Amino acid sequence: MRNIKLTIEYDGKDFNGWQKQPNKLNIQGTIEKAIEEITGKEVELLASGRTDAGVHAFGQVANFKTESNIPIDKLVIAINSKLKKSIVIKKAEEVDEKFHSRLSCKQKTYRYVINNSEYPSAIYRNLECHIPFKLNVDKMKEAIKYFEGEHDFKAFKASGTSSKSSIRKIYKADVYSKNDRIYIELTGNGFLYNMVRIIAGTLVEVGEGKIEPKEIENIINQKKRENAGKTLPPQGLFLLDVKYD
Repeated sequence: MRNIKLTIEYDGKDFNGWQKQPNKLNIQGTIEKAIEEITGKEVELLASGRTDAGVHAFGQVANFKTESNIPIDKLVIAINSKLKKSIVIKKAEEVDEKFHSRLSCKQKTYRYVINNSEYPSAIYRNLECHIPFKLNVDKMKEAIKYFEGEHDFKAFKASGTSSKSSIRKIYKADVYSKNDRIYIELTGNGFLYNMVRIIAGTLVEVGEGKIEPKEIENIINQKKRENAGKTLPPQGLFLLDVKYD
């Protein structure tokens, strides 16, 4: 039995998220069907984590077990030939049988993209969140540093989170801007349900002047969802990278 690790890029616009669900177009089920058509056997595709409807990925990682002896380079070509153009397998690797995309994961990096120009983009509307009023990027840069380190992120999780603990560690947190776009990037050992989108929404309120950067520390410590900002929409969110040992 071979254990195959896939690195996957997808545009989440047309999908109801990663997770397989009956009667709803999803990324997991779409790739599993493609693999079954090629190998002749059903597989279970295990991802590093589930992305919500409308969320994108440059570097999602998933693995599956197979008895197929198709060469690894041919496998990528074959799977891609069966997929919609909005999903691409960028890489396939044969890994140790103990490798598990979620359980073996050490860190993930997410990016949230804000279009901060006066008018929305017709072309990129499904790849960014449009906020027409000018945000104070310097204050956002100051505020995001409070998220670095290990904290209880209870104030930054949506209801419905299945995780027992809301303690997570953020290794790196950055805000930068270019050509009317503001980019929020977070690298951590794990993220709660909607955590990145809530942090991004809180930073937008900092950029608006509704929250002072130094208040972020209190919002984290008070652990109350109502003190943090709103949840920004999914189309601005990208899973950039997943790292393992």
